Amino acid sequence: MKLSKVTGLLDDIALALKVDSIFIHPVSGKRALGVQVPNKKRETVFLGDILQTQAFLSVNSPLNFVLGKGLTGEPICCDLASMPHLLTAGQTGAGKSVAINSLLCSIILKASPDQVRMILVDPKILELKIYEGIPHLLMPVITEPLKASLALKWACFEMDRRYQLMESAMVRHISGFNQYLENATAEQRAEMKDRFGEAAQQKLPYIVIVIDELADLMLTASKDVENSIQRLAQKARASGIHLVLATQRPSVDVITGVIKANLPCRLSFKVFSRTDSRTILDSMGAERLLGRGDMLFLRPGSSKLERIQGAFLSDEEVVGMVDQLKKSSVVHYDETAMEWINEE
Repeated sequence: MKLSKVTGLLDDIALALKVDSIFIHPVSGKRALGVQVPNKKRETVFLGDILQTQAFLSVNSPLNFVLGKGLTGEPICCDLASMPHLLTAGQTGAGKSVAINSLLCSIILKASPDQVRMILVDPKILELKIYEGIPHLLMPVITEPLKASLALKWACFEMDRRYQLMESAMVRHISGFNQYLENATAEQRAEMKDRFGEAAQQKLPYIVIVIDELADLMLTASKDVENSIQRLAQKARASGIHLVLATQRPSVDVITGVIKANLPCRLSFKVFSRTDSRTILDSMGAERLLGRGDMLFLRPGSSKLERIQGAFLSDEEVVGMVDQLKKSSVVHYDETAMEWINEE
């Protein structure tokens, strides 16, 4: 029997098994199909548990973060530096915002503000404002579309500045530049200062830009936002700048062809329709997910979807982490970045 025929029977099979939905997939190396049936009792995957595993602790990258657990219960962690950008979508209550919290908390718990800085864009004023005041921020949490557009333009400016620094040091990546500064002679440091100013003598931190609702920006400043995202997605990896874009509405006017082409790493939670699933993943399936952290993950360079149960942490846990960070260190916003976003 052809796979396409079996796929057409998914709802009938789910009804016979008395479950909401099932997944069917070819079993690698065999002429057989695997059937994924939901557990009667769902297990909650806690972020704190995975933060203690070797999958998270053994990776030195400051951008390593927790996704959740795979089908066989193995912890799934990813390095944003190698992705190098992430596009995610999902309807309300599906787990998208919890996944963003998991990513942010994984990074801020592991990396110091000297290693990683962040730009957080929250047009809904509901999700990311909780991180206001943490020492990793380059600027206050942005809620206005115009300021978000200016922040992305600053990120492009910073990317170009970093490329000039790396060219001067004759290195090809942010890690190479930071190593160059460690080993640089006094004469080399003085030369860098003369050419690029005082800031050129400081190591470059990674920059993570998180936009929690891309749709709001695309409705108000679509061309400027799309152009900046395209530039950053195409060129920013080597300079240590990484994008995380999220939306509840994975329609073609939000996730345009330009954005999709430059963000091959995708993460989808439950969506309303097959069309939405195809928009975010280039295949159907996300409409059959169970919600509450059930996700499909498409790694860059792969056509195979991985099913993962996302890690959970409560709002109270996030508040606790943020409060601890605020007590341990004071936030210092980047002066140049602040000038850009306050431009009239």
